[in-house]
Amino acid sequence: MGALEFVFGPTGHIGWWQECARAVVVFAYGLALVRLAGRRIFGRWAALDIVVAIVIGSNLSRALTGNAPFGGTLAASALLVALHWVLAQGVARSKRLSQIFEGTVIELARAGKVERSQLLRHAISESDIEEALRQTGVERVSQTRLIALEPSGKITVVKVS
Repeated sequence: MGALEFVFGPTGHIGWWQECARAVVVFAYGLALVRLAGRRIFGRWAALDIVVAIVIGSNLSRALTGNAPFGGTLAASALLVALHWVLAQGVARSKRLSQIFEGTVIELARAGKVERSQLLRHAISESDIEEALRQTGVERVSQTRLIALEPSGKITVVKVS
């Protein structure tokens, strides 16, 4: 048994101290990956960001618990972050890629008139609209120029000027 295997344990059979050692490495590694990837990876929460966050979290948890080879799991996580970076760069440069990977803005109301069909289609309740209005300091839909569902899932309200 080598020194690394003693500290980190063999895949599938690790002790509590080895899981703790793995936790320190996985935490530092995950933090380094996020810092290298940039603020966008968890800042916007577009579909691309959410999927990468879930998959990386799942992948790193397997490394932590010893259910997958340690080195290979860390390498796969780095590959996922690199793939995210490449796609994010493409999305930033191409409107078409942005539409494919992030989606488009959906108008929920225009000129004070709510599009009920859009609310139903995208599972937006009246309460969701009222909350967005309150957050913007608007009392009624009639006081808005536009209410939109953003690709991130946030509802944006543009007041009548």
